[in-house]
Amino acid sequence: MIAVFFIYLGIVLIISFISARRVKTTHDFILGGKKFSGVSLALSERATGESAWLLLGLTGEAYLIGFQAIWIALGCVIGIGFIWFVMGNRLREKTEKYDAYTVPGLLSKHFPGSEKLIGILSAIIVVFFFTFYIAAQFSGGGKILQDTFGLNPFWGMMLSSVIVIFYCMIGGFITVVVTDIFQSILMMFTLIILPVILILTALSQNIDALHTLAISGKTSFVEGTGFAGILFVISGLSWAFGYTGQPQLLSRMMAIKNEQDVKYAKWTAIFWTLLAYLGALTIGYMGIVFVKNGIINAEQTGLIKDYEVILPVLINFFTTPIVAGLLLSGVISAMMSTASSEIIISSSAVTEDIYMNLKSKSSTEKIEHSKLWLNKIVTLTVGVIALILAITVKDTVYGLVSYAWSGIGSSFGPALILLLFWKRLSRVGVVASLISGTISTIIWKNFLLTPTGISERLGSYIFALLMAIIFSLIFPEKTKAK
Repeated sequence: MIAVFFIYLGIVLIISFISARRVKTTHDFILGGKKFSGVSLALSERATGESAWLLLGLTGEAYLIGFQAIWIALGCVIGIGFIWFVMGNRLREKTEKYDAYTVPGLLSKHFPGSEKLIGILSAIIVVFFFTFYIAAQFSGGGKILQDTFGLNPFWGMMLSSVIVIFYCMIGGFITVVVTDIFQSILMMFTLIILPVILILTALSQNIDALHTLAISGKTSFVEGTGFAGILFVISGLSWAFGYTGQPQLLSRMMAIKNEQDVKYAKWTAIFWTLLAYLGALTIGYMGIVFVKNGIINAEQTGLIKDYEVILPVLINFFTTPIVAGLLLSGVISAMMSTASSEIIISSSAVTEDIYMNLKSKSSTEKIEHSKLWLNKIVTLTVGVIALILAITVKDTVYGLVSYAWSGIGSSFGPALILLLFWKRLSRVGVVASLISGTISTIIWKNFLLTPTGISERLGSYIFALLMAIIFSLIFPEKTKAK
């Protein structure tokens, strides 16, 4: 099993070195120079979008709360469908129109004269929340390596983070996309093969999985009754909102070459998503079945202390070492693909939206050279800070991702939706969305989540959307934006 895992790491590094040769400019480093097909970018987007959160977080939630996790999965599927089928081509067209490299760059270039304010504010928000998101991926890597090889979580996080930071530094977006394609295939392998193994095992041992789930007390679709039950469902579905503002996902659509590639990409993305989420839920539910029947001891396997290790526990218990190595490589792939994309987005936000807005005019050659090196330095810095956060913050992968997802989605989502579909959006409305989405996420998470029962994903998004609309109406554009 160890040999298989290190072979996987070796393949990732080889792919990184080969693909890094294609990086010649900052455009290549940040957006790949539009050199990838729609299918490739869709696979990359899915590998990026479905991080350790899916393979550890959602499987763990399904194991913990049973059928109630279906609303979370449904919310995510709706969100993914929306960004690809509704936003995808419009976003690509806007990117070409403004020659934007980043989501903050797209927002700022739509309103000439506001590049510095919108760009710098956006970049600060991206780096702040993505640091938590990247930390969640490193934490997930530590959990996997601990449960699989008995490795101390600290060294597990160190190993996974060093590899990710290294291949991000040498190749940027191009390296990330190429490795994502390989990793998305491994992730899908895990999410299809493991459920099949678990179901066949249950059948071979004459275990009635459906009956076990029925008596487990985890077959209710809602928590509470009446209005509380409605809020619970809405909270799960609210994951959909965050997708509209995630730069690490939307950058794939910005990198697509033409409308035809968008068509191939969106069907690839939705097909991958449906299979992945069905597999993740099945893994969590089969975990309930095997624990309930006494085949797996929750206390001995550490599930009582950390329910998010249900997937590696099942892999180690029911598969051979070679198969386990392959399946666990898929889990590590989820973490690495997402962390790498978010590191690249963070570094590009600093170079494109802070550095370029503060940089005095100089020759194009000098600017290009300094930007490329600054991207690499920021990549290293963000990765190190996220690693420190992963080591020091005691929260679940699900919890860290939920917080970061809400902050990024609520800040950028309303502004982007209005930019694409509402002509009256003003620069003041964009700034209002960015500020209110950030502040409301922090306040809602810490002070309003428990008393209201409404998730920060929903509350902060709606508040930011309202602020964007209200401030756009109060402070409309004096001249028509480009």
